[in-house]
Amino acid sequence: MTVALQEFFGAEAYNWVVLPLLIALARIMDVTIGTIRLIFVSRGLKNLAPFLGFLEVIIWLLAIGQIMQQLDNFMSYIGYGAGFAAGNYIGILLVEKMSIGNVVIRIIPKKDTSDLIAHLRAADYGVTTMDAEGKTGPVKILFSIVKKKDLKDALEIINTHNPNAFYTIEEVQKVNEGYFKAHQRKGNLFGNLFSVSQLRK
Repeated sequence: MTVALQEFFGAEAYNWVVLPLLIALARIMDVTIGTIRLIFVSRGLKNLAPFLGFLEVIIWLLAIGQIMQQLDNFMSYIGYGAGFAAGNYIGILLVEKMSIGNVVIRIIPKKDTSDLIAHLRAADYGVTTMDAEGKTGPVKILFSIVKKKDLKDALEIINTHNPNAFYTIEEVQKVNEGYFKAHQRKGNLFGNLFSVSQLRK
């Protein structure tokens, strides 16, 4: 394969342009996979980690193998570094797009909470309330653990029925029991990761 590419592009173009680009592409792929793997593990999706780790190492070996054959080619090092940097960025972007895991929303509304609680529960979100004391007096604190794919929908309800409410969002690694909005099951992995939420019928 290498010889064929050298003949097609020419030795100079292959060594100084094509090979560094191939190394960068390989690094983008393996670092992207590695970033996704680490985030999956941190979110409790440990069953996917071994498969992703296998792919990551195989691609890395291919990239480092080419580097070792071209130790005098500084463009290979540039391609290697550029691929590593881009892979981290792309991996983080992909995970942000994936609808995986759960988050807890803590809400301290700035006005009466009855309407907000009613609409959240009507939309199938579990809501827990507690009384607290704020800087200006008594306040209500609302807690709701939602699937990440539902976060945008839940925030729209909060901003619509209690504008300017103070809230924080944190990822939750594991949840035992709880009440969650129902979703239709998808037929494949990527459908589950990127699925759009649907209300329970």
